[in-house]
Amino acid sequence: MSAGVKFGCVALDCPDPYGLAGFYGELLGWKIHDENKPGDHWVTLVNPDGGADICFQRDPEYLPPTWPSNERAQMLHLDFDVPDIDAEHDRVLGIGARLLDDKPETFRVYADPVGHPFCLCAC
Repeated sequence: MSAGVKFGCVALDCPDPYGLAGFYGELLGWKIHDENKPGDHWVTLVNPDGGADICFQRDPEYLPPTWPSNERAQMLHLDFDVPDIDAEHDRVLGIGARLLDDKPETFRVYADPVGHPFCLCAC
């Protein structure tokens, strides 16, 4: 274990960092860093609990994963624990998510507005 290494953030590539940070901010109730503004190439969504942040970096050539196909494989996905998937389902669709898979009983797979898969988990 290295005492000098601390996990700081997860960074997602996207065409509009401020816009995607807004989606995840709405999902989680987190705020965009005060110094960030629309048009920035790097935007930080600040974890209010002091843990790792979620960051977004502009990639003008970004193409979304084609999950579940591996034509353009996902590099990672985020899982969010929820007490009641059904209660959160309509809310995430209302803020711009797209349902990808609702067959599992304990989780559902969605895509964010630019196509990154994420899960709501009641595991």
